[in-house]
Amino acid sequence: MKKTILLFALVVCTSIGYAQKKKGGSKAASGTSAKTENVSIELKGNKMIANVDNAGKKEELFSKPVDPTRKVSEAKITKFKTQGTDLFYITWKEDGTTKTDLKQEDATAIVSEIWDVTAKTQMIGNTQTTTHIVEKVFLDRLKNASETQEKMRREGFEFSLLPNGDFILKDKKGETKYAYNATDKKYVAAGAGAKKKK
Repeated sequence: MKKTILLFALVVCTSIGYAQKKKGGSKAASGTSAKTENVSIELKGNKMIANVDNAGKKEELFSKPVDPTRKVSEAKITKFKTQGTDLFYITWKEDGTTKTDLKQEDATAIVSEIWDVTAKTQMIGNTQTTTHIVEKVFLDRLKNASETQEKMRREGFEFSLLPNGDFILKDKKGETKYAYNATDKKYVAAGAGAKKKK
């Protein structure tokens, strides 16, 4: 009976250990690279590098430095068509933490880019950073009493790609919609009253 119980416990522990290892392994590698058709992006050292494969010949589309203290994840490439033009939406996330004895800042940056791969032209490049700050603040000169304060800091614009290929840049002051102009081959603010104050 004891042997049966020990054998059962051993099987359960081995199964749990294997499942955890498998899960952790796939998690660590996910999100640092992506590929759609002939366009790929990957983290190499401290750079996000996008390449275009033209008939087996790899050409660099762009290279962006990444803070080595930040973790890259959720790299994605989406091809879409707007006004008869094929464009690629490339995005990834960077997470980092800065910590001192009195303050901790957890920052998340979302990089969003739209590229005309054929012309090797960037249509838009945007980085939105959200930082959650937790700080110990002393309430008296002698530092006998303190309290913990939390706040959020936002920098840059929130980027939203719309189904028709237009996009919106939004911040606390309002939002602006941009549409692709096929004649000029660039994005322009849609309409004179595109800026909406909140």
